[in-house]
Amino acid sequence: MLEIFLKTLPFFGLIGLGWFAGRIRFFPAEATAWLTKFVFYFALSAMLFRFTATLKLEELFDPQFFLAYLLGSALVWVIGFAVAKARGRPLSEAAMEAHTAMTGNTGFLGVPMLVVLLGPPAVGPVLMVLAIDLIVFSSIITMIITVARHGRIAVAPLALGLVKNPMIVSMAAGLLWAGLHIPMPAPLQDFVSILGAAATPGALFAIGASLADRSAERVAPAIWLSSAKLFLHPLAVGIAALAVFDVEPYAAGVMISAAALPVAGNVYILAAHYGVAPQRVSTAILISTAISILTIPGVIAWVTR
Repeated sequence: MLEIFLKTLPFFGLIGLGWFAGRIRFFPAEATAWLTKFVFYFALSAMLFRFTATLKLEELFDPQFFLAYLLGSALVWVIGFAVAKARGRPLSEAAMEAHTAMTGNTGFLGVPMLVVLLGPPAVGPVLMVLAIDLIVFSSIITMIITVARHGRIAVAPLALGLVKNPMIVSMAAGLLWAGLHIPMPAPLQDFVSILGAAATPGALFAIGASLADRSAERVAPAIWLSSAKLFLHPLAVGIAALAVFDVEPYAAGVMISAAALPVAGNVYILAAHYGVAPQRVSTAILISTAISILTIPGVIAWVTR
């Protein structure tokens, strides 16, 4: 495990550097917002396009993998929802807590880190996890909050939100490119490679800088949500992958590692946008990211055996 910890240390070191720069105000909140936009709309999108454009479609979509991750994540979602309702939280807050308990930072942390640590074949499984989180579960939380507030599902804004998400657009464009079997010209290959190379340091630095302004509020529910994300989620998808759907071991290991990632920053964006439990979500991101420095190496060490 020490070897894996040392391999993950540079990734968390970049997060720590971003946190320090934000904490001393050398890198203010406005700079963090612009860096996040650059990574989200340009660097990470270029990386995702390059990955998907060079994949064979069968390497991305595996029905057994899809069902295993969907079942395991849905189970954690239901548990998170039930715990929140048992505490007397309203529908929208219960749904947001459920979403927090199973949505990992796959885009900004998982894609750059897991592909390096687990090897290039991890690209397909990691992108499958990212697609399910973005398309399935993000749609569910949006629909539930809309119903809770307006009593109906607004299909047009939901569809527009998916279409405007650059990670979804870049993966869709890459899949289309791969499906048409178009050779990638060398200048385009170099362009997306250079731009995509900025995604890893930029995303990790932005994660750290974004944590600098977070304070620990509503700690008790945030500890539960962090525990669900870091321990319950990988356990649930691991059982679904290995005991129920018999997913190929390497892909199952990637899935479990992705499920062990801390709470995603875009969950807070949703919570703040709708005004639903932003303090709980923010604290869960802070706690789960800090603890994951130790838990992620342990999970990766286990799955790589």
